[in-house]
Amino acid sequence: MNIKLRSGTPADAEICGRICYNAFKTISEAHNFAPDFPAPEVAIGLLGWMLAHPKFYSVVAEIDGQIVGSNFLDERNAIAGVGPITVDPTVQNRTIGRRLMDAVHERAAERNFAAVRLIQAGFHTRSLSLYAKLGYDVREHLACMQGNALGISIESHAVRPATETDLEYCNRLCRQVHGHDRGGELRDAIARGSATVVKHDGRVTGYTTIIGFFGHAVGETNKDVKALIAAATEFAGPGFLLPTRDGELFRWCLANGLRIAQPMTLMSRGPYNEPAGAFLPSILY
Repeated sequence: MNIKLRSGTPADAEICGRICYNAFKTISEAHNFAPDFPAPEVAIGLLGWMLAHPKFYSVVAEIDGQIVGSNFLDERNAIAGVGPITVDPTVQNRTIGRRLMDAVHERAAERNFAAVRLIQAGFHTRSLSLYAKLGYDVREHLACMQGNALGISIESHAVRPATETDLEYCNRLCRQVHGHDRGGELRDAIARGSATVVKHDGRVTGYTTIIGFFGHAVGETNKDVKALIAAATEFAGPGFLLPTRDGELFRWCLANGLRIAQPMTLMSRGPYNEPAGAFLPSILY
């Protein structure tokens, strides 16, 4: 067996996307959970965007010239995010996943990222074991929340679309809560039109890139994050990720009719600051 790793290109989107869809579908359905992607085209579109983005590093695995997997490193911020990593279900258990992870770790070291993080499916014990062996520590137990848009508002917390002028305030808030900002992601979200901010007492007290699987949110308090969730017209993708140790926010979501779609785990390799405020991670971290 001749496993070769190479950089990904936009031309790989079709094959890598289908492998991504099939890999997640296979493992999710084996544990009686819904697939993360509703159709192959969704995975193809996502990976196509990542393969073309200058701030995503991509690595593709081939066996005898045939693509069998891929992995990505989000390089938009000081902390790098890993994934999605997927391997064709027909060729698993051949150390391909391990080699794809080693490749992004080497890249992160070359680029001097302070740390790398990822989100792991809570029911997938094999990936949890692999990441632990690779030096990742469990930081948060998460619930992926889904349901109908709430259609409510939080008193004295107004939500509006984010603009470029909000970047400085949002980055400052993120540094206050996490010790680092996620300005690269936020800038992309503002350009896409999905980012929102919440204002309280005349100032920005929270923001989100989108309330959904690929978005994160930061707030000074739970009320700020509640306002962002309450203002969302939908919860994109499989849902948004909520740290379950935040019992007050967790119970509020459940009381408003949201349900748990699946358990997930936030893991980090390298330095990690305990959050000093309310937050929702993205599927990257």
